[in-house]
Amino acid sequence: MGRAVKKLRVLALIREGLKPPESLDGMSDDEIQAAPWKTEYDVVVTLGELGHEVRTLEVYSDLGVVRAAIEEWKPHLAFNLLEEFSGIALYDQNVVSYLELMGVPYTGCNPRGLVVARDKALSKKLLAYHRIHVPDFAVFPAGRRAKRPKRLSFPLIVKSVTEDASLGIAQASRVTDDAGLAERVRFVHERTGAHAMAEEFIEGRELYVGVLGNDRLEVLPVWELVFKNKPEAAPLIATARAKFNVEYQKKWGVDSGPAKGLPNGAAERLQRLAKRIYRHLGLSGYARLDFRLAADGRLYFLEANPNPQVAYGEDFAESAEKKGIGYNPLIQRILNLGLRWRPMRVV
Repeated sequence: MGRAVKKLRVLALIREGLKPPESLDGMSDDEIQAAPWKTEYDVVVTLGELGHEVRTLEVYSDLGVVRAAIEEWKPHLAFNLLEEFSGIALYDQNVVSYLELMGVPYTGCNPRGLVVARDKALSKKLLAYHRIHVPDFAVFPAGRRAKRPKRLSFPLIVKSVTEDASLGIAQASRVTDDAGLAERVRFVHERTGAHAMAEEFIEGRELYVGVLGNDRLEVLPVWELVFKNKPEAAPLIATARAKFNVEYQKKWGVDSGPAKGLPNGAAERLQRLAKRIYRHLGLSGYARLDFRLAADGRLYFLEANPNPQVAYGEDFAESAEKKGIGYNPLIQRILNLGLRWRPMRVV
C-alpha cells in the first residue's frame, strides 16, 4: 500500500477567463480537447482526486488578488498555470518572484530559469558557450528593419524571441529570400510586439524531451511530432495550428508519440543533453526541451519550455505515462517538487 498523501491547500493560479467548468456533461471529445481551459480542468480535478483542497484564482494584471488570496486562505502551495501576466509572456516570472517574496511555495520553474528560457536568443547564446549545437541565428529588434548578416544562410525560420506555444509560427515563417525575411520579421513585430529572431531552418525530425526535478533530474522518453499526411517534400514546421487546431491536426495527420527508429544511441544522447541543458539554464520543477535531429545525425537544441502543458493526453503527460508515471502521480510529483524548491539555493 502506498504512503498516504498529506492533504494540502492548493491555490491554482489560472489566466483570467480560463476557469474550468464544474462538469463536462454534454461536451464532445473534440470540444473538450479544443477547450482553452483543458489543462486547468485536468489539473484542478486531479488535485481534488488526490485529496487536496483546491481553490482557483483567475489572474491577469493585478497581483493584489494573489496577495489577498494568500492572506485570507493561507495556501500551502500555489499550482502555477500562468503562461503570462498582463498579456506579456516574459512577465510570468514576476508572479513566481512575488510568490517567493510572500513565502509561498509554487509549482514549476523558478524566476531566473523562466527569464533565461523565455529569451530564445539568450538561451541559445548560453548553450553555444557550453558547446551545445544550436541553429545559427540573428535577432531583429522591434521597430527595426531586417538586415540579414552575411553569415546567415537561407532557408530561415522567423519567430518571436520571447513568445512560446508557437505563437506567430506558420508555414509562412519559413523564408527563402531577403524580401520574405523582411516581410515576416515585420509580421512578428506587429503581431507580438516583441523582437524577432531568424534562425537556420534545420531539416529533420522534431523531438521533445521532458525533464522533472530540481537537483536530482528524471528524464522522460523521447517524444516526436509527426505529420502523417504531409507531402514528402514539404518542410516540417511545428505551427500554432499544428499544436492547437483540431481540424488542422486531423487534415494533416498531426500526431505525437514515442520516437521510433532513432539512430543507435540517439535517444540516450538526447536524454543526457536534455539534463545538461536543464542545468545550464537553471530550470526547476519540470520542462520540455525541443530538438531537431538532422539527417547527418547531429542534434540541434531549439528551445526550452519551462512549465509546459500538463493536460491529460498532452505530450508531457503521455511521455510520463510511457515511463510508468500515471497522470495523478505526475501531478502529485509536480506538487512535491514545488514544496521542495528553495529560492535561496544556488543553481
